[in-house]
Amino acid sequence: MRYLHTMVRIGDLDRSLDFYCGKLGLREMRRFDNEAGRYTLVYLAAPQDEARAHADSAPLLELTYNWDEHEYQGGRNFGHLAFAVSDIYATCQQLMDSGVVINRPPRDGRMAFIRSPDGISIELLQAGNALPPTDPWASMGNTGSW
Repeated sequence: MRYLHTMVRIGDLDRSLDFYCGKLGLREMRRFDNEAGRYTLVYLAAPQDEARAHADSAPLLELTYNWDEHEYQGGRNFGHLAFAVSDIYATCQQLMDSGVVINRPPRDGRMAFIRSPDGISIELLQAGNALPPTDPWASMGNTGSW
C-alpha cells in the first residue's frame, strides 16, 4: 500500500490556488476538468516532492472544485494537512506578511497551525529539531480555532 493524496473540497479555485501555491509554495502537478461531472481536480505537490510527483511517487494534495457548490461546512472535522518546513519562524513570518493568520503560533519552535480559505486546518512542523523559542512567537497567543 502507498499513500497517494489527500483530497479537500474548495469553494473558490483561484483563491485556493493563491493560498496553496502563491502563499504556501506548493506547485501544480496536473489538472483535470470534468465537464459532465461539473468539477475540476487540481493536484499539488510540495517543491521538494516535485520530481517524485512527476514520477507518480510523491504524496499529493488534491483540490476538488465542484463548479456548482461553493460553501462547505466542518473543515475542522477533516483534521489537518501537515507540512514540514525548514524554518518555522521564517515560514510563519512570510505567511503573515502575505495576509495569512497564524492561528496557533510556533511558541515551541516546532509547530504552528494556519487555515486555508476553506477552513482546512494546516499544521506546519519544523523539520528536524525544534528551534529555540523566541519572540514574538513565544509570547504570541492563539487566534481563532485551529
